[in-house]
Amino acid sequence: MEKITFEAEDGSEIEFYVEEQTRVNGMNYLLVADSDEDEANAYILKDISADTDPDAEYVMVEDDVEFDAIADVFARMMDDVDFR
Repeated sequence: MEKITFEAEDGSEIEFYVEEQTRVNGMNYLLVADSDEDEANAYILKDISADTDPDAEYVMVEDDVEFDAIADVFARMMDDVDFR
């Protein structure tokens, strides 16, 4: 499992473990966990950067409809994921 570090808006660093990634309707999404343990919290991040940006910029998916749709995609990709 790949571990990545994100820089928060306040400048602090947050580490996540990438569980899966997908592309839906031209947008890249990551399914990440805050730990590599079985009881980790999972989050869905969306890449909002432009194709010409040198670095990707990810934000948490907060829209309920978008979250449910992408969570369903990840659930079909992975048998053991529970998003609620």
